[in-house]
Parts: sequence; C-alpha cells; structure tokens
Amino acid sequence: MKKLLYLVHRLPYPPNKGDKICSNNMLNYFSANWRVYLGTFIDDPDDWQYVDHVRAKCEDTCIVNLPRYKRVTGSIAGFLTNGPLSLSFYASRELQRWVRATIERERPDAVLIYSGVMGRFVRGLVPDGVPVVFDAEDVDSEKWRGYAQAKKWPMSWLYRREADLMLAYERAMAASTDFTIFISPDEAALFRTLAPESAAKTHSRTQGVDSTFFDPALAYDNPYEPGQKVLVFTGAMDYWPNIEAVTWFCEQVLETVRAQVPDFLFCIVGMKPTVSVIRLGKLPGVRVTGGVPDVRPYLAHAHAACLPLQLARGIQNKALEAMAMALPVLATEDALLGIIDYPGSMSIIARDADEMARAAVELLSSERQTNAAGRECVMQHYDWDTNLKRMERFLLPEKTETAL
Repeated sequence: MKKLLYLVHRLPYPPNKGDKICSNNMLNYFSANWRVYLGTFIDDPDDWQYVDHVRAKCEDTCIVNLPRYKRVTGSIAGFLTNGPLSLSFYASRELQRWVRATIERERPDAVLIYSGVMGRFVRGLVPDGVPVVFDAEDVDSEKWRGYAQAKKWPMSWLYRREADLMLAYERAMAASTDFTIFISPDEAALFRTLAPESAAKTHSRTQGVDSTFFDPALAYDNPYEPGQKVLVFTGAMDYWPNIEAVTWFCEQVLETVRAQVPDFLFCIVGMKPTVSVIRLGKLPGVRVTGGVPDVRPYLAHAHAACLPLQLARGIQNKALEAMAMALPVLATEDALLGIIDYPGSMSIIARDADEMARAAVELLSSERQTNAAGRECVMQHYDWDTNLKRMERFLLPEKTETAL
C-alpha cells in the first residue's frame, strides 16, 4: 500500500462538527487504501478518550495537545511576527520534528494537508515528484472578512487584519503545493479570482453524508412534547456563525411565528452552547438541548430544519444531513450555497426575516411533509466514497491530469 502523510488541524474524531465530519471520513477512506501517517492536534480535552480509536486506523501518529492558553500566546506571537493569529495558534516544535522525521524515514508517496494552518509543517521538506494536496475546504480569509463586516471596531479591525494576512498565506500555500481543493465550485471560483496565479491548479470536490446512518426509515423516539410543531437547528453552538444564526431567528422571526402557531418550538441542538445561547432557551417557544448523543431523532420528528445563517462558507453539513433524513429545509441563501438545485427538493430560501416567518408558518400549518427528492439528491451527489475516490486521483501523480 502507498504511504500518505495526512496533516489535520484537529483530531478527526468524533465527527461532531463540520470539519471533523469531513476529516473523519477522509481518514476512514484513506486508511482503507493507504498506510496513513497522521499528524494532528487536540484542542478539546474530551477528545483524548478517542485517541486509541484514531490510532487504530493509522500506521503512525503524532497527536499534540493544544491548551487553551495558546489562544493568547499564539495571538501575541502573531502580532509580534505580523502573521495571522490563527496560524500562530498551531505552532508546534513537537509536530514539526515528527513531520520531518516521518518524511525522511518513511518517504510518503503523497501528502494531504487538511486546513491551511498545517501547511507550515511540510514547507521545504517534501521531495520533488511527491504530490502535495492542500484541502482548504473553504476560503478561510473570506470568513474573517465576513466577521469584520459584521462586527464593530476594534474587532472589525482585528478580523480585517486576519483576513488580509490569511489571504496572503492561502495564496502562498496554493503556490507551493501541487493542487488546492475547495469544498464547492463556488469556493474554487472565488479563490481563482483572489489568487489568479494558482487558478490552473485550483479545483473543487464536494461534501458527503452517510445516508445509511441518516436514514428516515429507521425508528427514532420522539424527543419533543406531543403536539409541538418544530423547526430544528443543529450545529456546534460555540461557533459564532451558528450563535449569530439562532440569535437572529429568535430576535427577528420567533414571535411572528409563535403568534400564528401557538405550539411552535424552535429547537437548538448542539454541543457547547454559550451563555448567550443558553439564555435563548429561556424564551417561550425555544429549547436549547446542549450536546446530544444522536441528532437524528431531533431531525426525524421536526417539521423542517431551519438554517438562518447570516454568514456561511462552503457546504453546510447540517443541510445535507437534514436532506438525507428527507426533511424540508428552510434556510437563508448563504446556508444553501454549494448544494445543487435538485428537482423537487424542498429547500426553501428566505431572503429576510419576513420571508422566513411566512415560510415557517406555512410549513408548520400543514401536516409534516417528506422531502423525498432531498434524500435522492444526497444519495446521488453527496456520497463520501464516490467523492473521495475522485479526490484521491490528485494524490496519484500518474492520474492528476484527469482528476475531478
């Protein structure tokens, strides 16, 4: 079997948030076909319990603790070196030594970098002829630029600084690697305009969802009270775009819907809710669950998934999971970016609070509907193995001409 050096910024298990869903599926796929050498970080102490599970899939690993105080020291280092703050956060001599030794000893056949912050560890170390693939997922600098536009000074200045420096870093990464891959054609097209010098080697893949796991035909206990009519939001609730989304819904849409649908419940499902999110759970008609062992029952018994994201990049796993469960999706336009327009799929786009309230009332005032076309879309276009097999071609030098 060929050898793959796989560098990921966060332990690729458990698959409980967007990037870990993706990196975990990559690990599952590539460990079945390659001998994987994994270098990664743990930024959540709860994840140490999963280390043996991850190591069992790898030939060798280097797993480095990333304590919370490094957010402060890393930020200071970033300011002192005039570099991106998020890049300084992931500095590690231990991982650097391991990467150097692994390349010298094992001579990997390919290198896969998931998240740009990991690219620093292979710079100048990979022999000529060994493909280096940079999976950027989305244009991270644009996320920071979006934050800058949404925040007031001084945070707007800080985020704009991060956006500018991250774009320079992303361009350098793309220039120094063989291929840069984004999660959707839209993200790839955007990056080509931002980094025209690397346009020819910028490509896209797509996301996936396990449709055998997210299967509406299975039986799920109802987690809601009898008679409740539910819109459900799923996601990590310490992530600012998710916090902003549910806050916007509760402030701009909730009362309008409740006035017309008395049994309405907006259910926020996701781990690590912040204090502000927990506070939303005290509002009439809102429930905040915190982390749950299984999100499927909350999807299976809801009227629709609600994705009121004001800032979104790439493809939203929460949208694909809802579609796999044959659940209608009520969302802002940004929340559905990158997902193909599949005939008959019940994906309802609301461009402002009034449109979202009207669409919510219409959905909740009728019997629960099945989004069969949404599930068909996921099964046909968002299968992990199919999509990763296409991506794998970038790691095989003799096949790169026809990749994706």
